[in-house]
This record gives sequence, C-alpha cells and structure tokens, in this order.
Amino acid sequence: MRGPRRPAGPEHRDALPVTGRSEGPPSEGPLPEELLSEGSPPGGLPPEGPGSAGQAPKRRPQQQRKQVLLRLDPQVYEALARWAGDELRSANAQIEFLLRRALAESGRLPGGAGPLPRRGRPPRRPGPGSTPPA
Repeated sequence: MRGPRRPAGPEHRDALPVTGRSEGPPSEGPLPEELLSEGSPPGGLPPEGPGSAGQAPKRRPQQQRKQVLLRLDPQVYEALARWAGDELRSANAQIEFLLRRALAESGRLPGGAGPLPRRGRPPRRPGPGSTPPA
C-alpha cells in the first residue's frame, strides 16, 4: 500500500508554454520566464520584424488558454472520461465542448470566443521538393 504523498513541489508552480522552438537541442534558447516576459506576444513566439526574413514560416500565435482547477466527484469524472473516450477526445476537451454547447444554448457564449481547437494532429506541410497530394 502506498504511503501519503508529498505536496506538489515548486516544479509545478509555473505553467510552461506549449509552443516551443523547432530547432536546436532543448538546453538552448530562452528560458520559460523569458518566453512569458511582458514584451512577448501570446504563445511565446518572437515578434515578426524585418530581420526575420528567411527563417522558418511563421505560425499563427496561439491564443492564451486559461488554466483552472476543477474539482469533480470521482464517479462524475469517470463517466466524463468514458464519454470523452467514446468521442476520441481528452477529458479536458470534452469539458470545454460541453461548456461551450451549454453557453451557446443559453445564449451566453461570448461573440469573441474563438472556435474549438481542431481535433487530431495538424495537417502535414509538404517539405521542399515534395509534390502536394492530388
């Protein structure tokens, strides 16, 4: 039987951005605090400027996602996780889907709310020298 667990340590204090560098080893580049500094745009992407020509294609900046702690009855969570699995979603995506649907049905979904993120893996970009699928 397991003993009592220790509380979460300082390694769980700050959320790290999901978007990251696509080049170089993980030990190089800015620290998470630098990515989230006041002057950087949402998503931790570098600003576009005249010196950025010739680099990899720019990604659309990711909209900042709000992180919340949700306390649920374990049986409610299990039912939600099963439902999410049936629809090939994560439990988090299922909660967002249901909340958006409830807000829309009650007329309370803000007009500026972005669309749900696309499900699955992003489409593959053709590399140099490859032909696009017909």
